[in-house]
Amino acid sequence: MRDNDILILRGHEVAELLAGRELQIMQTVRKAYEAHNHGQSSLPHSSFLRFPNDDRNRIIALPAYLGGDFEVAGIKWISSFPGNLSLGLERASAVMVLNSSLTGRPETILEASLISAKRTAASAVLAAKTLTKDQEVAVVGLVGTGLINFEIVRFLVAAFAEIRTLRVFDLDINRAIQFQNKCHDALDRVKVEVVTDIEDAFRNTPLISLATTATTPHINDLSYCDPGTTILHVSLRDLSPEVILAADNIVDDVDHVCRASTSVHLAEQIVGNRNFIRCTLADLTSGYAPARRDAESIAIFSPFGLGVLDLAVGALVRDSAIENGLGTTLSSFIGESWVTQTEANVYA
Repeated sequence: MRDNDILILRGHEVAELLAGRELQIMQTVRKAYEAHNHGQSSLPHSSFLRFPNDDRNRIIALPAYLGGDFEVAGIKWISSFPGNLSLGLERASAVMVLNSSLTGRPETILEASLISAKRTAASAVLAAKTLTKDQEVAVVGLVGTGLINFEIVRFLVAAFAEIRTLRVFDLDINRAIQFQNKCHDALDRVKVEVVTDIEDAFRNTPLISLATTATTPHINDLSYCDPGTTILHVSLRDLSPEVILAADNIVDDVDHVCRASTSVHLAEQIVGNRNFIRCTLADLTSGYAPARRDAESIAIFSPFGLGVLDLAVGALVRDSAIENGLGTTLSSFIGESWVTQTEANVYA
C-alpha cells in the first residue's frame, strides 16, 4: 500500500481471520497487558457519549497507543444499545481506526465489534486461567447470554480441556435457550444446562462469568458460592460494593476501572481508598504477585476494557489480512498535500 492508501476490513473478513485462534489471541492480550504494565503505552480515559434522559444507550471512544512489540496507535468507537436485541440486531457495533505511530496517518479501518468481543473474552479467560491455576474447572456458571459470554465460552473450551458442563442463566429464558442451542451447535464435548434461578449458576462451580447489560448492582450476596470461587465480572456493574469489598480483587487497570459507576468505583466511594484492589492481571501474569490472596477467598476479576487490547488484536487482524491478501484497499484516501495541489486539481 502507498502512504495515502487505506485498508478496509469488513466484519466477515475479520471473523475469518480470527477463527480458531483463541490461544493466540490470549497470548496477544497477555503481551499487550504486560507492555501496558511496563509503561509502554498511552491510554487516555475512555470517553462516554450518552443521550439525554437515556441511561442505557451509549457510544464509547477508546483511544490508545501501544508500544513494545506492537507500535500501533488508534481508536475504537463502540456503541452499546441494549434495545437492539428486540429489533433482531446486535447490542454492540463498532469501528476501529489504526494509525501509523510514525506519521499518524490512518492506515486501516476495521469492523470492530467482533474484535472487541474476542479481546474481552481473551482477557477474561486469561484471568480465569491465571486465577484457577491449581483448580480443576469442570463446571462453569454463566450469567448473561449475549455475544460476550458466547465468546468467553469459546475461549474457555480452548483453554480448559476439563470443562464438561455450562450452567446458564438469563432473565430472558428464550435467550438462554437460544444460547444453549448455539453452544450445542458449536461445541462437541460440553453439556449446557439452562437454570431459572441465578443462584444455581453460582453453586458448586469454581468459575463464574458475568456478562450482562446491568447498569446498577443486583447481586448482594455470594454466600452460596464455594470457597475459592473465581468470578469474571466482565459487565462491571452486577456486584454490590459490599461484595467487592469482601473479595480478593484483581483488575486490568486501577485508574480506569475506578470510574463510570462500576462496582469497583462504588466501593471506592464507600471506603475512600483503593486498598481493596490487590493487583492487576499483568502483575499476576508477570509473577509480581501471587495468583490468589488465599485459598478460601472469592477472587473477582473486574476488567474495564482497555483500548490497548483492541489495538493489539486489531493489529493482529491487519497483519493477517495483508499476509493473506484480504480486505479492500482504497487508493488516495487521504488526498494530496496542499503544497502540491493546484486550483485546477482541487476543484476538478
